[in-house]
Amino acid sequence: MSGERLKILLCGMLAGDPRQGGATWAVLQYVAGLTALGHDVLALEPAPPGALDRDSDVRAYFESLTVPAGDVGAGDRRGRGQGRLALIATGGSQTLGVPFSQVAAFAGEADLLLNVSGMLRDERLLESIEVRAFVDLDPGFNQVWQAQGEDMGFDLHTHFVTVGGLVGTPGCPIPTCGRSWIATLPPVALEHWPPAAEQPRRDAFTTVGNWRSYGSPEHAGIRYGQRAHSLRELYDLPRHVEARFELALGIHPQETADLEALSASGWLLVDPLEVAGTPGAYRDFVRGSKAELCVAKSGYVASRGGWFSDRSACYLASGRPVAAQETGFAELLPTGEGLICFATTAEAAQAVSEIEAHPRRHRLAARALAEEHLDAGRVLSRLLERLGATA
Repeated sequence: MSGERLKILLCGMLAGDPRQGGATWAVLQYVAGLTALGHDVLALEPAPPGALDRDSDVRAYFESLTVPAGDVGAGDRRGRGQGRLALIATGGSQTLGVPFSQVAAFAGEADLLLNVSGMLRDERLLESIEVRAFVDLDPGFNQVWQAQGEDMGFDLHTHFVTVGGLVGTPGCPIPTCGRSWIATLPPVALEHWPPAAEQPRRDAFTTVGNWRSYGSPEHAGIRYGQRAHSLRELYDLPRHVEARFELALGIHPQETADLEALSASGWLLVDPLEVAGTPGAYRDFVRGSKAELCVAKSGYVASRGGWFSDRSACYLASGRPVAAQETGFAELLPTGEGLICFATTAEAAQAVSEIEAHPRRHRLAARALAEEHLDAGRVLSRLLERLGATA
């Protein structure tokens, strides 16, 4: 693959689980970053045929999405590439956004496939692409499911990418499934996440996430648990520090015991569909917060695979400090200013107190860290090089 401009087919969750603004942004960061580098990108998501019906929530959400656009970075002589979005009925030819004939033609000429969680398995679109990369945003879970016999589509790919920066290193218990994993950090398109106002609209540490996402498999003595299992260990945090915590938490109303425990401990819950149900609302919520308290799925914590959140990348780019539960990422990113890691409730309280005591210093350090380590231009350029997709 050579030349000034690459054709990149990107598959990820755009709208299949509607009103998940943060999940949509995780894909749009790649679209924005790759097009800013001058490449042509078609981002698509397979969805059940009914999702494309006129009265479908998925369709309505998809049709509300726009491709991020902005100024070409200084010194970029290639000009901005093109980005397009498509929703395609699984196994069929019905599409939204881009006609199937154009999707097929693009795939037939594509230099590279970036396939988040192996979502795209349509061999009509895959077969002619020379470099097909499985992109793992859920390190530990994807590998364990594959090791336990679930077909994650690994065999359809030639390369394997993970945001678990320690996967495959000595001491990391996550199974490699016989593959060599390319580590990457989550990219953030800085031009779309400029430093926010000094005074936040919400005087609170916030975050966005689901209480539970799926099952909790066990492998080699490690339970790959959910955010629920991590947060339960931190219930007492608001009692240990003078700070306000607002969680945009997707939790079922029948989780009454946990809802009562959260409330009794001083956690405040806000409706994630209201504050983060679109990419725009999600961005406003993140940028309007004082800082993030990042509580990781307990599987990430237990497996120490180095997972780092694409959501935390957005907070940092916005100049919002992050206190994050340690998953091994401290071996990959600088911590102590702007980004502070913790393992216990006492350490979390100390991290929060430090950010409260020196807000300006940590705001500036947060943005500087994002510029140095998470900038989509840098992250994606390195990734393309490691995939052999240099322009």
